[in-house]
Amino acid sequence: MQPARFDAVVAELAPITSAFERAGRRLYIVGGTVRDLMLGRDIAALDFDFTTDARPDEVKSILEGLVDALWTQGERFGTIAAKRGERTLEITTHRAEAYVPDSRKPEVKFSDSVETDLSRRDFTINAMALELTSKSPQLVDPYGGLDDLMAKRLRTPLSPQESFNDDPLRMLRAARFLATLSVAPDEPLVAAVKSMNERLGIVSAERIRNEFDRMMVTDSPTIGLRFAVETGLADRFLPELPALSLEQDPIHRHKDVLTHTLAVVENVRPDMPGDFRMTRLAALFHDIGKPRTRKVMPDKGMTFYHHEVVGAKMTRKRMRELHYSNEDIRKVSELVFLSGRFHTYQMGWTDSAVRRYVRDAGDVLTELNVLVRCDCTTRSERKVDALNRRMDELQSRIDDLAQKEELAALRPEMDGIAVMQHLGIAPGRAVGEAMEFLMEIRLDEGLIGDAEIRKRLDAWWAARSDA
Repeated sequence: MQPARFDAVVAELAPITSAFERAGRRLYIVGGTVRDLMLGRDIAALDFDFTTDARPDEVKSILEGLVDALWTQGERFGTIAAKRGERTLEITTHRAEAYVPDSRKPEVKFSDSVETDLSRRDFTINAMALELTSKSPQLVDPYGGLDDLMAKRLRTPLSPQESFNDDPLRMLRAARFLATLSVAPDEPLVAAVKSMNERLGIVSAERIRNEFDRMMVTDSPTIGLRFAVETGLADRFLPELPALSLEQDPIHRHKDVLTHTLAVVENVRPDMPGDFRMTRLAALFHDIGKPRTRKVMPDKGMTFYHHEVVGAKMTRKRMRELHYSNEDIRKVSELVFLSGRFHTYQMGWTDSAVRRYVRDAGDVLTELNVLVRCDCTTRSERKVDALNRRMDELQSRIDDLAQKEELAALRPEMDGIAVMQHLGIAPGRAVGEAMEFLMEIRLDEGLIGDAEIRKRLDAWWAARSDA
């Protein structure tokens, strides 16, 4: 008797199942869909993955008239994708594949055996299949995936060496599953990652970025990040991360910078305001410049370096190498650059300071404020309360000034056309210099009125002409 949690899925897929039965073919739900069914998770919004002994051309024929849309971009790899109602279905012919050494693409070979297909899956917990075309749904679990799922154990169906040779990205995927499912890797898996992590170099930057991004938005990414550091995997795509473990944090003296960084990452939660993914990435990168700078007090006779400047530059470089979008790179590097700005205002927030803070943060203001709060990892409740009070004060000042001055669209009190008309000049460098002058007044003093701003502009223009 099938578990009740399977009933809705079996009923939803009955027309597809019947079509495969009539064609004399077998159809299995496979991979993460089966895993999540076994865990009793709500799969209402999830896409379904299937495997079948039918070849791609036959799959297309079987699905005709049963789906709302069909895509064949993955056909040469054996995958036909379809849309049925709100659900996306991916049906892949049983595969037996292996990566050729030094190649980024698998050599795809089809198989007639579901067991062979499952053997090429990444982990045993994803190497389970549920046959729908049998008299009642039957679990196919030749590699003990259900036992591993219940024991919270992460293993590969074949040897980890063979699995990671097939697809080296699985080493980074292991880190994601550690974070997502709170499973523990078995020792052979850990040993294989330590000895084979250089093979990640044959994987495209886009695939690494996508897997890394998926890990960063899990509930507890630091479990996976620690695994990546301790196995040497991080050295292959984010070498600055393990370097943080060697750097003492001058503020949090009891921690290395890596421990502090991971605590900040964990502090950023999905229910906080702003773009969660951007803030999580900025939390990871925010202290990345510390190993390359020395941050000491000037009275000790040494140079005072701002690691945020170096960190922003390093962030841009690393994110470019991972092929992040220009917009992602801009936002995260801006957050890294500005991450320490809040702490430079020790004597309270003047109107000028608030305007400059808002102007510099621009469209990442919300994320910056979240990052500043999350950057406080001290165990001292007194210090945490003090920082939150200062942040609350800043937010209140921003809100007050925003009502008065439209801070979100902060700009000089005269536009370029008005400047040219008033001074009787043509477009050119002088107009840009005038706008910079007017912007400084706007930031320092706010709105001072049309007559006064023109008087100031005249005085500036006269002094510039005399110089």
